Amino acid sequence: MKNLGRVYLVDDDELILAMLSRTLEKEGYEILPDAGEKNLIGRIMSWHPDVVLLDVNLPGQNGIEMLKILKNDASHMEVIMLTADDTAETAVKAMKIGAWDYLTKPFNIDEVKIVIGNAIENIKLKKELEYLRKISSSLFENDFLGVSKAKKELKEKVERIAAARVSSILITGESGVGKEVIARNIHQMMHGMTASRSVPFIAVNCSAMPDTLLESELFGYEKGAFTDAKKSKKGLFEVADGGTLLLDELGEMKLSLQSKLLRVLEERVVRRIGGQEEIPVDVTVIATTNRDLSEAVEKGEFRMDLYYRLNAFSLNVPSLRDKDRRDDIPILARHFLASFATEYNKKIAGFSAEAEQLMLSYRWPGNVRELKNVIQGIVVLQNAKMIMPEHLPLEINGLSAPKGRGRQDGFVLPEGGISLDEFEKDMILQALERVEHNKTKAAKLLHISYDSFRYQLKKFGLE
Repeated sequence: MKNLGRVYLVDDDELILAMLSRTLEKEGYEILPDAGEKNLIGRIMSWHPDVVLLDVNLPGQNGIEMLKILKNDASHMEVIMLTADDTAETAVKAMKIGAWDYLTKPFNIDEVKIVIGNAIENIKLKKELEYLRKISSSLFENDFLGVSKAKKELKEKVERIAAARVSSILITGESGVGKEVIARNIHQMMHGMTASRSVPFIAVNCSAMPDTLLESELFGYEKGAFTDAKKSKKGLFEVADGGTLLLDELGEMKLSLQSKLLRVLEERVVRRIGGQEEIPVDVTVIATTNRDLSEAVEKGEFRMDLYYRLNAFSLNVPSLRDKDRRDDIPILARHFLASFATEYNKKIAGFSAEAEQLMLSYRWPGNVRELKNVIQGIVVLQNAKMIMPEHLPLEINGLSAPKGRGRQDGFVLPEGGISLDEFEKDMILQALERVEHNKTKAAKLLHISYDSFRYQLKKFGLE
């Protein structure tokens, strides 16, 4: 039977101890009965129970005074007082000191089970909250691992924006650099976590749903606003009230919706579809995009006024291939290795110098997300004590020549060298020509993601 928790029973009545022990053991609790003789506190502390059932009136001892000691020295334990006094005075005193609850003799067994069950559940919730707080406090530092100048400057800017509690923020950068992670850190720094509630953080992908559905999701609707509107529904701006709304891939939002978004940012009110009421909202709006919005403005694909409204407080997350971020690659790789080694119970000492150099030389088109996925794959699939070059994916270790051909028969570096950019551009053009300019097929032909292919097209002016 599963152990539901450890319960320490203290009462000078042997019949009560026997009855409670038998009942709670059947429920699945680990029980230690005690008649409450001398050195009781020491015995309780050494057994480390989750819950203590403590009689108020013990021979020569005061249960209320013992409660004070237990709550002072072992606050993680929940103490339930046992009393034959049916007046409220003793119970109120015990609860003020910190007792979880009290039970009056003679007991209702069902009530005993419920009270202990609730106490155990509360302990679990406190442990979860403590874990979440620990994760939250270390989240920012972990996500900002790195020694590069670019990463330090980004961190400082994030801290200043969060401290100022800016209401509208734009985060730009390539796919995989961690824009949403930055957004969650800003939210965490602005709002934190409290014991009573978690401040809402709502994320929506603006490119993942049709315009009409995105509009109803963001702004909500009133009953009868359209055919399927059987009842009124809050929009995400209302749901995120008091917290943060993340608009991911904002650059893909249509112009008609952009004007409604601008109004919310300017006036801090929303109007549901089919409604007349102006609903005030207190929400931090964080928009992310991998598009060049200034270019989109020039093309008429993004509103200029919305761009300037968002761009007042903007953060650009540099890519891993950026020369100012290369030094972060080994730091991040070691962090992910340690994390996944723990998760999958693997003992891996680290990376060889050759493996680290190969990772430094690789361009990481998928950025931090790609690095993380690569390390996870290595940890899962390899049993080596040290990550060597041969453990890295082919595109990183440089052994990606076509099957049946050795490196000496593949591409050979000319004596006079070659422009890597020109070589990449030529490969992209050849791939496009071979598949009749189908970008998806060209990306597959080059063994890179579609987002990475789009980046290369933009980089070489081939869009």
